[in-house]
Amino acid sequence: MAPSFSPASNQYVPPVTKDKESSDWAELPPELVFLILFRIGTVDILKNAQKVCRSWRRVSKDPSMWRKIEIRSRGITDYECDCFCRQAVDRSEGGLVELDIRDLVGDDSLLAYIADRAGNLRCLKLTACSPVTPKGLVNVVMKLQFLEDVEISHSFSELDLKPIGYCCPLLKTLKLSRIRFCWGLESDSEALAIAETMPQLRRLELSGIFLTNTGLNAILQNCIRLQHFDLRECSNINLVGGS
Repeated sequence: MAPSFSPASNQYVPPVTKDKESSDWAELPPELVFLILFRIGTVDILKNAQKVCRSWRRVSKDPSMWRKIEIRSRGITDYECDCFCRQAVDRSEGGLVELDIRDLVGDDSLLAYIADRAGNLRCLKLTACSPVTPKGLVNVVMKLQFLEDVEISHSFSELDLKPIGYCCPLLKTLKLSRIRFCWGLESDSEALAIAETMPQLRRLELSGIFLTNTGLNAILQNCIRLQHFDLRECSNINLVGGS
């Protein structure tokens, strides 16, 4: 009897077997293996699941498995994290549409490697990825002209957003947050860049950004298609008493 899968619990129920009878995971149909691997996630596929048997490894190499890639560095070494990122992008064979990387200890060369092989990317999420430089990050995003959704969480003092806006005309969602806050600083450069180069934005979320009321008004006047605007921990904004 083959094992069964419970979608509600995301758990696999082993079959009831007689003594000395064992399950043959290699005999699962490819469609079910695909669902199993899809729920396991990128790192676990490359580190463990693809080693179960030949049939699982064969399914794990299907490019459609890698249209969405999520990388978390917890529980793996920096070297493994770098290798897994490259392997996953290579297996997508250019079909990658969503990339979500968190706490990646990589550098500019790794992001450049990804950008050169993921030209069809629609969604990019980068959270606390160090020691990536501001220039390296911007250069990567500039290569991805089909981006519609960008989420960047960083600790830079400033990020040059103009090249991103000019090179990504399809951008609809931007979520920008600064992890390390520097209270007292004032800078509208990021806000003015958004206002000037991203008029098609539908959703904008800013957290810990140094903009003042000047930058806020510029966004409101130029990004007229905004349907959702979220401001958090932007301490230089005065929402009482006008500008």
